[in-house]
Amino acid sequence: MEKDAISKKRHSLAHVLAMAVLEKDPNAKLAIGPAIDTGFYYDFELSSPLSADDLPALETRMKELLKEGLSFEGREVSPDEAQELFKQSPYKLDLIEEFTNEGKTLTAYSSGDFTDLCAGGHVDTTKDIDPDSFSLDKLAGAYWRGDENNQMLTRIYGLAFETKKELEEYKKQQEEAEKRDHRKLGKELDLFAFSPLVGPGLPLFTPKGSLLRDLLDDFVWELRQKDGYDRVDIPHITKIDLFKTSGHWDKFGDELFQVKTREDHVFALKPMNCPHHTQIYARKNHSYRELPVRYANTTKCYRDEQTGELSGLSRVRAFTQDDAHVFCRTNQVEEEVGKVWDIVTGFYNGVGYSDLQVTLSAHDPNNMEKYLGDKALWEQAEGILGKIIEEKTGKKAEKIEGEAAFYGPKIDFITKDSIGREWQIATIQLDMNLPERFDLTCTNEKGEKERIVMIHAAIMGSIERFLSVYIEHTGGVFPLFLSPVQVAILPIADSHKEYAEEVRKTLEENGVRVEQRSEDETLGKKIRSVKEQKIPYFIVIGDKEVESKSVKLESRSGDGEEMNTEELLSKLKKEIDDKA
Repeated sequence: MEKDAISKKRHSLAHVLAMAVLEKDPNAKLAIGPAIDTGFYYDFELSSPLSADDLPALETRMKELLKEGLSFEGREVSPDEAQELFKQSPYKLDLIEEFTNEGKTLTAYSSGDFTDLCAGGHVDTTKDIDPDSFSLDKLAGAYWRGDENNQMLTRIYGLAFETKKELEEYKKQQEEAEKRDHRKLGKELDLFAFSPLVGPGLPLFTPKGSLLRDLLDDFVWELRQKDGYDRVDIPHITKIDLFKTSGHWDKFGDELFQVKTREDHVFALKPMNCPHHTQIYARKNHSYRELPVRYANTTKCYRDEQTGELSGLSRVRAFTQDDAHVFCRTNQVEEEVGKVWDIVTGFYNGVGYSDLQVTLSAHDPNNMEKYLGDKALWEQAEGILGKIIEEKTGKKAEKIEGEAAFYGPKIDFITKDSIGREWQIATIQLDMNLPERFDLTCTNEKGEKERIVMIHAAIMGSIERFLSVYIEHTGGVFPLFLSPVQVAILPIADSHKEYAEEVRKTLEENGVRVEQRSEDETLGKKIRSVKEQKIPYFIVIGDKEVESKSVKLESRSGDGEEMNTEELLSKLKKEIDDKA
């Protein structure tokens, strides 16, 4: 089914859901009911609360309504007529006022006795929808317009696909996703926590979680170092003048945390790093011989996200960017983007993503007011990136209009995780606008000032968001080189602890992260604990091992292998070095 067709089906089901809810609660006030990627939802202000136990009956009634073959009849209505039609719903009246002020045409769609304010997009008749291809999924709270100062509404989510088979496959995927939820695994593996005293959206990383972050960042730096990047460091706050010059203030001023000094100066917590990096470049004049200049900086950024939009590590208020910016001449862009491309593929292949898809996020030519710079500059930048994609992949770039950053087009890398979900991961962004706004130049061969360009090259992007995706992709089963604890040593009895300590010390001295479990517990309980923590290897030390001065290395997958400590070290170090 084409995207437009499935969207019409999902939107039609939102109307049918509203009909079923109004039958159950005639005093319910309707808000909005859009189609979404996996189905639909509708927001209501109810006169009596619903629970999850009410969803099966609502779903049954929806299936009955589908079989009636209801059509969707649309017509234009005047603002006065719309206000009369929806006078019982303050939310519809709010929308009518907004649309009227914006000069939009108002339309109402009717099915039987039910009428909704709606822009359209429906099936011809409800008989076009297979009753077994949808189900009601869950209830949630949602503030009107996403503003916590507004009324909390009841949101009913539904799932809808072309066929019953697709619906069942998605439900199985969701069951697996629940097991892999990074919020659940993060707690079980002791990687991060949230504190009500610190505040929502502000994650706290434990020793194990911090080590995992550092290992990932070290891997990125290892790849960057080969290409001549230099590390820089910047403050977390800045005068707002920096963001006014960059253009971020006009675009994102409402999302910035602001700090007022004792002298009434206003500073902002940085939501990104690129404007700061421009000022490091601008500290002195640069000859063309010095270019490219490559800065790398792993640092926290802050954005005033709304509470209702926060979610685990995937949407936070404090996040860490493994950021880098390349300042170069236009004729160096192709080579420099190619180097960043290789870093991206090297990193993602190294952590277990083998199939990366690539798209070109371009500007929307019909809405140039959303972007910095003129159309010619954008077309030039997109042409350069399109050529690079074609040369790297052997295929013409898939261009997605309207998905560019406000300051420049970007190459997006997309992958599927182990349960089939699609994620956008790294980006490479070409920026001709910030160099213009900050007057960044080099002195060329003729002794003249030449405008340079800037490449934004975050590999993980936000480390927090990357971890949310990666923990779920792996199910917490990290490769050996990334595992906070690589080997657990389990002595069976007190008489085995001395040799266990000897093995532990040997491994530690050779850079292996090891944990000795000497608690007064049964061996079975120790092994269960190690497996729950998803530690890659464990070694049980008993009489046999003490006598033979050997070990039996057992993996979390159940494989076992006897060896001496020299063979043990060789095996572990090879797997770590190979990033297997």
